[in-house]
Amino acid sequence: MVGGACGVKCALCIPTLNAAATAQAFLAALNGQSFAEFERLLVDSSSTDGTPELFAAAGFRVHTIPRTEFNHGATRQLAVDLCPDADIIIFMTQDAILAHSSSLQRLVDAFDDPRVGAAYGRQLPAKGATPVAAHARLFNYPPESHMRGTADIPRWGIKTAFLSNSFAAYRREALRGAGGFPSDAIFGEDTWVAARMLQAGWTIAYCAEAQVRHSHSYSMGEEFRRYFDIGVFHGREEWFLGGLGRAEGEGKKFVVSEFKYLLGTAPWYIPSALFRTVLKFAGYRLGLQEKYLPDWLKRRVSLNRLFWG
Repeated sequence: MVGGACGVKCALCIPTLNAAATAQAFLAALNGQSFAEFERLLVDSSSTDGTPELFAAAGFRVHTIPRTEFNHGATRQLAVDLCPDADIIIFMTQDAILAHSSSLQRLVDAFDDPRVGAAYGRQLPAKGATPVAAHARLFNYPPESHMRGTADIPRWGIKTAFLSNSFAAYRREALRGAGGFPSDAIFGEDTWVAARMLQAGWTIAYCAEAQVRHSHSYSMGEEFRRYFDIGVFHGREEWFLGGLGRAEGEGKKFVVSEFKYLLGTAPWYIPSALFRTVLKFAGYRLGLQEKYLPDWLKRRVSLNRLFWG
């Protein structure tokens, strides 16, 4: 088992912004973990609701950055650099609640296999999630664990590099070899690293037994803006799709799966889900063409507006 008993040092890093609303549930689940031999680091984007104090009281070292300096990749790389002694770096988001007392242990145990460069856990729908949000988690996070490497690309395509920093861990050696987290990616810093690791011969592990409750019920506008950002990411990182395959094929599988799921659970959601599909596709295609758009428009339609300065 990876952990202090084997001399492997771990760090848990959380980027936060006004996390007080979920802090109690987050910390209660964290403190109930069977595995506790890890450094705790909070990188806080100048919260105004007492977040730093809440986490400091729970044993976190707090590092504060200006809100305008937050970047999905650069901020996480900062966290890695602030934990230089950690061999395994675990990332979570402030709204991901550990679902079982063994979730962290199960995640870090994936690194017992020397081929594993990164691992991520299963995300279950949060309490009160809409059927649309619940399906998204069930589609992307199945109940069976697996490991994927370059040999799996012909079958799984872009999903080979699927990874989510809402609950993921990285082997420092593999992360360093991948070049660390990108400092200029609008979205997908986790899958960017996963793809680089695959190129270097590492394997990505999915640990279905390591679970958190985490989902988002996006508005129609947020769906459009989120997929615009994904399109920007894919458009700028041509090597990513070149090595893994286009994203549209996976999108079709998702739509079919969503329709079947809603038909059996909440058919009244089908019209809005179909409209969401149109919005997501439109946002994605527009994002692919972002180099032709003026900056003011990019800021207006992007979910990550700070990226555009």
